[in-house]
Amino acid sequence: MKDLTQGSIAGHILTMAPPIVVGMVTIMLCQLVDLYFVADLGEAAVAGVAAAGNAGFLVNALMQVLGVGTVALIAHAVGRKDQHDANRIFNQSIVLAVLFGLLTLVAGSVLSRVYMRAIAADATTIEAGTTYLLWFMPALALQFATQVMSSALRATGIVRPSMLVQALAVIITLRWRRC
Repeated sequence: MKDLTQGSIAGHILTMAPPIVVGMVTIMLCQLVDLYFVADLGEAAVAGVAAAGNAGFLVNALMQVLGVGTVALIAHAVGRKDQHDANRIFNQSIVLAVLFGLLTLVAGSVLSRVYMRAIAADATTIEAGTTYLLWFMPALALQFATQVMSSALRATGIVRPSMLVQALAVIITLRWRRC
């Protein structure tokens, strides 16, 4: 844990910003990688994944809400040197992440086809997007927990491990799909 109450604020920001930006870029890269690999499957597959990706971005926005709240509250507790409160906030955030993850799984299973029917132009695109969403929802559900853990680390000034994990996930996806 870094003591962010000591030293230059600008220095802390400049140290933490690049890994955070890389982590955010990797989230966007995941969608682009998926589009790249379904391009060979035809226009309907690309349209389905692109349309379904909007739902993924909505879930990512909800993750950011949980993550920002976790960062703010844990950072305040760490600044007060109140480890008990920081642990309590972390535990509550993990519980919320599990609940939101389960809600994402259930909503994704129930509403994927309804969502795709509302936004897709034809049956082939609806089918491709629904299939993608049903396979993508478990990953989105798990990301709630990783978001909370990453946010807790970020609140203590540790930003590189979560950025490295996200970048590694994209690299593994690229290598795995090329095989």
